[in-house]
Amino acid sequence: MSFEIPERHICGFIGPNGAGKTTLFSIITGAFPPSAGSIELRGNDVTGMKAAALVKLGVARTHQIVRPFKAMTVLENVQVAVHFGRQPIAATAAAREQAMNVLKLVGLEAKASSLASVLSLGQQKRLEVARALATGPDLLLLDEICGGLTSAETRDMLHLLQDIRERGATIMYVEHDMKAVMAVCDRITVLNFGQKLAEGTPQEIQNNEAVITAYLGKPVPGEHPSA
Repeated sequence: MSFEIPERHICGFIGPNGAGKTTLFSIITGAFPPSAGSIELRGNDVTGMKAAALVKLGVARTHQIVRPFKAMTVLENVQVAVHFGRQPIAATAAAREQAMNVLKLVGLEAKASSLASVLSLGQQKRLEVARALATGPDLLLLDEICGGLTSAETRDMLHLLQDIRERGATIMYVEHDMKAVMAVCDRITVLNFGQKLAEGTPQEIQNNEAVITAYLGKPVPGEHPSA
């Protein structure tokens, strides 16, 4: 598959379970080496670079399953990312200040002194975003960041994504919640069995027969398919 991500866009990646969405993110962010092809970041070849090197170039991600440092506070979790981010801050006081600014952005400042282990799932998802943001990314890859959230939590998360984009970041967004993807994304790429099935605006994807078939199977004659 081949695609381009315009700067300061929110680009969604959808597809059935096993389509290759998380694998794609893992290749782009240096967790897995690609078996073929190339990856370019602003015209520079970054194929096969390790995750730590890509963070220095402004690439960060979240994961489907949140794994905070549970024995550390919320603030300390984000502070670690500041210390090892794109522009590392060695001084503890300055790193804590930067981490607190990120927590304010994601709405977790009131939980700064709490252990990460006591957070709700919705709060842990926000912490996952905060840790990625604290590295200073230009390209932020979010993997099912709304998975398991309530409708209200999802709505607030989508507002956060739009705020992050307005602050200059570019977002690649994997999600199974079709309403969320359609609401927030500028463009959507559909994967199926590791290949690009379709690409376009949310409206174009909603009306694409190949996408409807991949998600729902062949529609019954006379019935109107809906996602």
